[in-house]
Amino acid sequence: MSDIASRRTLTYAFARDKGLVVLSEAGDAVELGVRAGVAPQSIIEARRALGRPLRFTHLDAPTFERELSEHYARSAVDGGETEAAMDGQGDLHSLIDDIPQTADLLDGDDDAPVVRLINGLIYEAVKRRASDIHIEPHEDTLSVRYRIDGVLQEVLTPTRRLAAPLTSRVKVMARLDIAEKRVPQDGRISLSIGGRSIDVRVSTLPSRYGERVTMRLLDTRNALLGLDELGMDADTLERFRSVLAQPNGITLVTGPTGSGKTTTLYSALSVLNNGQRNVMTLEDPIEYGLEGISQTQMHHKVGLTFAATLRAILRHDPDVVMVGEIRDLETAKVAFEFASTGRPVLSTVHTNSAAGAIQRLRDMGIEPYVLAATMRAVLAQRLVRRLCHHCRAPHEATADEKAMFGIAAHEAHTFYRPVGCMSCAQTGYEGRLGVYELLLVDQALRQLIREDASEDALERHAFADQDSLFRNARRYVTAGETSVEEVLRVCRKEEERSGGL
Repeated sequence: MSDIASRRTLTYAFARDKGLVVLSEAGDAVELGVRAGVAPQSIIEARRALGRPLRFTHLDAPTFERELSEHYARSAVDGGETEAAMDGQGDLHSLIDDIPQTADLLDGDDDAPVVRLINGLIYEAVKRRASDIHIEPHEDTLSVRYRIDGVLQEVLTPTRRLAAPLTSRVKVMARLDIAEKRVPQDGRISLSIGGRSIDVRVSTLPSRYGERVTMRLLDTRNALLGLDELGMDADTLERFRSVLAQPNGITLVTGPTGSGKTTTLYSALSVLNNGQRNVMTLEDPIEYGLEGISQTQMHHKVGLTFAATLRAILRHDPDVVMVGEIRDLETAKVAFEFASTGRPVLSTVHTNSAAGAIQRLRDMGIEPYVLAATMRAVLAQRLVRRLCHHCRAPHEATADEKAMFGIAAHEAHTFYRPVGCMSCAQTGYEGRLGVYELLLVDQALRQLIREDASEDALERHAFADQDSLFRNARRYVTAGETSVEEVLRVCRKEEERSGGL
């Protein structure tokens, strides 16, 4: 049944309305699922459309709906066909021009133009390394934007009449209820583009002018990186490896959404997963499948929360546990209890700095003595955009820039700024680089935590001789890999740290 989607000739609208769905194909014959009450004329039309002998299987209404959803959800993007279509037709704007002026395209005789447009959007997003696709209806237009290197870029603004058919098509692919438009829905699409497996997380949300759709593109090839591929400097990498080698305690990775925390955690788990350990993860949602690791997805509607599931998996004799995020006191308490029994725990916390993670846990209600005894390290990270090497422009560093990055005033130094060209889609940037600060809990810092020292005091001790985020980003600026503006966009300046958040 793997090639059904590519060979089918019944449109989704026809199959849904007529009560017919292709179940399988063997040679020249097609097995057709028939819903109760189908008119003979519909079967004649299906035979004419398929052009092959038919075998019939009668289905009740629930079974028919399930088969219909699964069959059309399997019509994933085929990289070869989409690439050929894009090459032959030019760009996404030409795909929109091909769409006929009808009120509801999915209810028309041919939904191929909408399918081609959705396929083209996803294919172009993958080609341009986008992490998300946003489809947002406004009063008169429909905005389609890609998030590329952490920044949203508008790629299309067609008429709003395309909102309903595009949303319906995405819902069909993600096996969502296309009739339900009042509540948010979440689904998933598995695609294959040019031999690469792409997972697409789909989320819909009702808004003033219709449903908005956000698609998160998950490419396993980009996620499963080794620690030495994350862009850590040699000193931070060596210290982080030493943390992972410790037999117990909690290690946290912190940073804003989209800063690469999950990728770092997966890389750390790949180091710990040596075949002799029982490694278990709790995730919401599971972004990538990891070989040899037991992964559990949270399901809050049935009570499968981080805290409840963490208590359950502790009875499965884990050697290493990764908790997707510590969001509340209950989860934090269970994680620290497990770590105190002599096993390592990895997790994330949403804070702006490494020391801020300790303050956040204290604010949640974790006692300072528990933190001091159990915490091993906090890794804070950001992603800065890499300057496009085809168009970056050199300029002499100003006095303020030299002072900011610790360069002597009399010393001549060249920095680079973005320009924009065809290679980088006029953004001036192409790709991203990791920036890190690693807070190690040594004896002195452990004492400061017990004494409930301020976040500033923790930072002053932890980064007296080690790189903070801003200092770690300096290496990229001085090497011409990124711009001063990009570092200031992502990281706080040193003098601002002393005043707290």
